[in-house]
Amino acid sequence: MCGVVGYVGKNNAIPILINGLSKLEYRGYDSAGVAVFDCGKIKICKTKGRIQNLQDKLFVNPLKGKIGIGHTRWATHGIPSYRNAHPQFSDDSKIAVVHNGIIENYMAIKEELEQKGYNFISETDTESVAHLIDYYYKSGMDILDAVFKTVERIEGSYALGIICRDFPNQLIAARKDSPLVIGIGKEENFIASDMPAILNYTRDVYLIDDNEVALLTADEIKIFDQNKNEIKKEVFKVDWDIEAAEKSGYDHFMLKEIFEQPKVVKENLSRRFKEDDSGVQLDTIKLDKKELLDIGQIYIVACGTAYYAGLVGKYLIERVARIPVNSELASEFRYKQPLIDEKTLVIVVSQSGETADTLAAMRLAKANGARVLGVVNAVGSSIAREADDVLYTLAGPEIAVASTKAFSAQVTAMFLLTLHIAMELDKISHDEFLTIKNEMENLPSLVNNILTKAPVIKRFMQKYINSKNVFYIGRGLDYIVSMEGSLKLKEIAYLHSEPYAAGELKHGPIALIEESTLVIGVVTQEELFEKTVSNIREVKARGAKVLAIAMKGNREIEKYADDVFYIPRTHWMLAPLLANIPQQLFAYYVALGLGNDVDKPRNLAKSVTVE
Repeated sequence: MCGVVGYVGKNNAIPILINGLSKLEYRGYDSAGVAVFDCGKIKICKTKGRIQNLQDKLFVNPLKGKIGIGHTRWATHGIPSYRNAHPQFSDDSKIAVVHNGIIENYMAIKEELEQKGYNFISETDTESVAHLIDYYYKSGMDILDAVFKTVERIEGSYALGIICRDFPNQLIAARKDSPLVIGIGKEENFIASDMPAILNYTRDVYLIDDNEVALLTADEIKIFDQNKNEIKKEVFKVDWDIEAAEKSGYDHFMLKEIFEQPKVVKENLSRRFKEDDSGVQLDTIKLDKKELLDIGQIYIVACGTAYYAGLVGKYLIERVARIPVNSELASEFRYKQPLIDEKTLVIVVSQSGETADTLAAMRLAKANGARVLGVVNAVGSSIAREADDVLYTLAGPEIAVASTKAFSAQVTAMFLLTLHIAMELDKISHDEFLTIKNEMENLPSLVNNILTKAPVIKRFMQKYINSKNVFYIGRGLDYIVSMEGSLKLKEIAYLHSEPYAAGELKHGPIALIEESTLVIGVVTQEELFEKTVSNIREVKARGAKVLAIAMKGNREIEKYADDVFYIPRTHWMLAPLLANIPQQLFAYYVALGLGNDVDKPRNLAKSVTVE
């Protein structure tokens, strides 16, 4: 959540800050602002709403300076407003701060500083940081020492960008539990919450770790540990194609990312099977039979869409590899005092690799001796760096807030993990492995086949767009797919939508079915087909309209559903990936039809870096 950008160099900072902030819009925000050192003063421009509002203000009252900081805020402390927008100032505008994260003890600091005469004008936790730095600086400390003393005092999470009027050539950054990178340029340097903000200017970055502070000038970068010892960092080279973070002619990032899924699935499969067809190659991860037999329990831990991908993994590992698996929401796992020891394998799943609850859950697991495998998209992210092993999902940058291609990549990773564990433990035969492998290698073309039928989904949208309540039902893997489909409709269409295990309808939810309620029935699992069809007949008898997603060839469903979308035939365990594609398209077209901002849905953020 929130986006932080900073610049120091030879050029005007404002266009660079605005460009960087625009690349971070996917992180979610409700206000934006910049501060630059201009003609001996730190001058600020900020506004409620979108970056375009900020640009409009800067057009009327332009700012210019060679050092500056920028921010997109997602409200946590205080409503979206001019006063609560970042940057936040100290009393006399000597120090300006941008901040991503939450300062947990800000009220105690605020009360302390108010007693010392400081005046607070915002409701934010960030203003306490600006005043605290100012207090230590005015007590006689060097500005860098004042920052060190401040981060020693504050509790919680932060990625900070700081400029001071007395040091017109210095930009200070600090990080704890919130992502921050430093871009390395020629006669200019950058800070940012995420890589896309600076890819137009540099591909060389330093990855800042927790409790580190950086001092940047146009020509030099110094990075210090929490004891103020200068440390040397390896340069990380970003190998993304810049165009991968652009719309490339699509109306929305979400649509582009939906249509990138054949490529993403192919990329994840092309390097993961052993050349002799003897099994799966999980990159450099060593997880052989001996190590698997030594594992007493497995947890799959994640949030949101990644959690549903983890549920697919749980279902498949249990059914195919015959190992019990616990699947947990990270926000619950970290507080339940889970039974973890050195014989526990914890698989954490995250697109960004910075999800606050998932990161905290991973650290809890490691502190208790567990082995941690990260299933992550973002190279160089906190989870990728801290996990014992990493299986990259190779989706490339995903900009739309609602995850699509990252989910398909994560599900593909679960297919691969399942096959690897099953083969290592001799739970499936070599012939069965080859059958599944061959079906998996067909997935990119099967996904593409579904995408060519997008106009069919668009017609369904036109028919059902006025639905006020939507229920998704399914059994087994179909139920998990229903959860993800329902989430997408909530996220971007803002429709009330609930997923239910079809067999649970009679235990309460069927009371919600009334005339013209839309029920989306997912019926791709053939061994459960008749059972789910009977549930579809029950909702039809109560006046519901049914849109079914079924495997090609199962024509029986047409007797009971109002409309059917058929996915190509595939192995049962691979069906969730295909069944989810029409759900993504349906949510996209409904949101578009309702006039919603598809890429930046209200109240949501791409990278949830606060609890």
